[in-house]
Amino acid sequence: MEEHKPRNAFDIPKLFYFEAGNVHTGSRKHLRYRIDPADGQLKTEVWREDLCYELMAGKIEAEAVFPQSEEGFTEMLAFLQAEFEKPAES
Repeated sequence: MEEHKPRNAFDIPKLFYFEAGNVHTGSRKHLRYRIDPADGQLKTEVWREDLCYELMAGKIEAEAVFPQSEEGFTEMLAFLQAEFEKPAES
């Protein structure tokens, strides 16, 4: 059996996944995120509580919107990495 190799640091599907209109949620250690493609953009939201997106209404810590393009995808990954590297608040 072939071992799974992450696509990137957050194991987010490639751009064509979002071009098909799919939403992606995931986590990396303490960071939770949701990526929602709409109107040619990738809306990206992050939080750190161990709760699902639906229970985080009004408590999202950061969000950003990126063009739904290869450049925007790269910018989105950089945003997620920066959020991941932020120290946890006590």
